[in-house]
Amino acid sequence: MEIIHLSAECYPVAKVGGLGDVVGALPKYQNKLGHTAKVVMPAYHTKFLLEHEFEVVYDGLVKLGFRNFPVRILREKTNKLGFDLYLVHIEGLTDREGVYGYGDDTERFLAFQIAALDWMAQWEHKPDVIHCHDHHTGLVAFMTAYCGQFRSLASVPTVLTIHNGQYQGQFGWDRLHLIPSFDLWKAGLLEWRGAINPLAAAIKCSWKITTVSPSYLEEIKHSANGLESLLSQEWAKSAGILNGIDNEVWNPATDPMLYKAYDLKTAETGKAENKAELCSVFNLDVSKPLFTFIGRLVGEKGADLLPDIFYNMLSQYGKEIGILVLGSGDPQVEGRLNHLKQMFEGSYNVFIGYNEQLSHQIYSGADFLLMPSRVEPCGLNQMYALRYGTIPVVRRIGGLKDTVTDIGDGGFGICHDQSNVWDVSRAMGRAMELYGDQNKVGEIRKFIMQLDHSWDKAAQEYINLYQI
Repeated sequence: MEIIHLSAECYPVAKVGGLGDVVGALPKYQNKLGHTAKVVMPAYHTKFLLEHEFEVVYDGLVKLGFRNFPVRILREKTNKLGFDLYLVHIEGLTDREGVYGYGDDTERFLAFQIAALDWMAQWEHKPDVIHCHDHHTGLVAFMTAYCGQFRSLASVPTVLTIHNGQYQGQFGWDRLHLIPSFDLWKAGLLEWRGAINPLAAAIKCSWKITTVSPSYLEEIKHSANGLESLLSQEWAKSAGILNGIDNEVWNPATDPMLYKAYDLKTAETGKAENKAELCSVFNLDVSKPLFTFIGRLVGEKGADLLPDIFYNMLSQYGKEIGILVLGSGDPQVEGRLNHLKQMFEGSYNVFIGYNEQLSHQIYSGADFLLMPSRVEPCGLNQMYALRYGTIPVVRRIGGLKDTVTDIGDGGFGICHDQSNVWDVSRAMGRAMELYGDQNKVGEIRKFIMQLDHSWDKAAQEYINLYQI
């Protein structure tokens, strides 16, 4: 089976969040099952593009409304990612360092989708499945079904995976002319709440829909930023498949980014050495429980609560606790987190920005990982933490509920029900009590490092879905 994954992100080419991790791993595991999975994504001006060798497999123009843009599709020659990688270079649109955040993002991702379909429409054969990820590729299912220039792809099944339904890519009807010609009687398939909504169009037109965890599939029936009724209507073609992690990348025994590699047998000393080095770099007391937060500093992650949570905990416990934050996002949250450094030097620190190597080092050196999310469709950070023997402290929501069981229920993590200062602070207090029993911590650590959250099972579930 030939599977084409269309995505705005793919680790390590370009990653902003969990979408990049998923698209960087799922195709590799599908190939291991004997299929041919490929990734097609925009060609951003990134370090990966500059440092690897590519060949041009397609050269032409992409028509976007009344304008034509030169387009080249590049194939990475070495197959080093475990799958064929194709980058769509559109002059003036994709050739920028950033993935998102530009005023013409609608045009950028629409042109990417059109260019990718133009290319596939010329193939002598047709792929077995086109797998689209989030709203950035949300118009593909509509265009293959109803735009004349892609008629040759109309019989190819399309699958949509919703990684985060809060982001939908809406734009006004004044940009309708950017979409290739189609029968205007079908325009209703593009519409939701008075605008063109790519995610809504994908939900309507895709052959199958998946979410990145079973619990998130249930939650979006009640909380999907306005799409609740539509998702209920399309329920019969929907499935929740829990994301996995790439055990080859996230393996403390072989991870080159760590200060000290360790496995199940050497976990106690290995984590101790990594924690010591981490605390040395960030001026923290290695003898105290080290809590960390890794991720985007945005409301859906509960990051706006962190300054008040940390102030409360640091004021209450003084030098009996250590806290380290890695992330970026809301400037106000960044500023408040930075301000705490001056107040609690030696017990608290923060690194504002994105640093892949540091994230690996924190997973290996921290005792607890905080995820007080308001929205968490799947969550990968808690799975990385488990793999590295770091105990997750999470809210019971989405994929966090599917992957972390509270120690009070015979499990291995610490869970809370609400995303607020009191609930998270109380959960951190429970974690500090647990830290006082190092024998129990050691037992939990050995157990969680053996949990299997690899992509093997999920990759097969996707194959089964394609074949229905």
